[in-house]
Amino acid sequence: MSRAALLLLSIGTALFVGLLAWQGFGSVASTLLAAGWGLAVVAAFHVVPLMLDAGAISVLMRRSDESRGASHGVSLRDALFARWIGESVNSLLPAGQIGGPVVMVRQLSQRGMLLRDAAAAITVSTTWQALAQIIFALGGLALFGAYAAHGALHDLRIATLIATAVLGAMIASFYYAQRRGLFGRLLGVVSKVFGKRDWSSLMTRAEAVDAAVQSLYRERGRVVASFALSLVGWVVGTVEVWLALRFLGHPVGWIDALLLESIGQAIRGAAFMIPGSLGVQEGGYLLLAPLVGLPPDAALALSLAKRAREILLGLPGLLVLHFSERSWQRRRSMQRVPVAD
Repeated sequence: MSRAALLLLSIGTALFVGLLAWQGFGSVASTLLAAGWGLAVVAAFHVVPLMLDAGAISVLMRRSDESRGASHGVSLRDALFARWIGESVNSLLPAGQIGGPVVMVRQLSQRGMLLRDAAAAITVSTTWQALAQIIFALGGLALFGAYAAHGALHDLRIATLIATAVLGAMIASFYYAQRRGLFGRLLGVVSKVFGKRDWSSLMTRAEAVDAAVQSLYRERGRVVASFALSLVGWVVGTVEVWLALRFLGHPVGWIDALLLESIGQAIRGAAFMIPGSLGVQEGGYLLLAPLVGLPPDAALALSLAKRAREILLGLPGLLVLHFSERSWQRRRSMQRVPVAD
């Protein structure tokens, strides 16, 4: 782990522990324990938005297979496994939000997809999923504003605009870099910093990925379909909040759940550099709690319920990653061993 990642993790942990201590560990724990086996139901439901996210990747992958005239390739099931494992890495490992996409590319390539096509599909789908997240956040705020007193929304609007501005600036920069040859330019910088070797082979691969990204963006119908599936995935995720609060003994209406999920996810996304957005997610729910009539301990319990879901699904995902990497390395080593006559 780099020093920067360790520092950010320490800051997030301190904020997380401080918020729990401020509200009282016992009060938050008792509220969370009230959910009981309901936490397993919340975790099981999360498979639905995961499948929608996998579909958003899959519609971009099919274009790559068709361009090669191949009748085979990775399936929706493969995309689902890659998305699950990538989310597990993002949620539980100190890799910010960068490790997940890298792992997804590797998983898809191990399942038969060309590396350049896998990198292009994950790059484009990640960009448009983030844009869908912004639309979801602003839509949730607007819908809530139609039902709430405007005076109560002033501070929330400011927080939401800050979070969406941060996310929007990052997405715009990322999209611009993609259209300008992101991977080739990055490798060019790396080659200048760490010279004294032949970078021509890697540069060829990087330029191939850039070409595949450009090719995908010309397939506007598939990009729009990926964006739409991602947006539906964000909306469906609202049910997770609605279910969690019902099991916690603090049921809310659909509009309130939509506000908590949409703005909460935007705040979490803006703090992507902190592993798991530790502490920031909890602070976001505390900010939103008064607007939907939630007591502070219930808001923190909701955040912990979502983290419990991340653990319930994420730990098996990391185990699958471990064994799939071992299996992949074993297959590669067997291919290198010469067969005796």
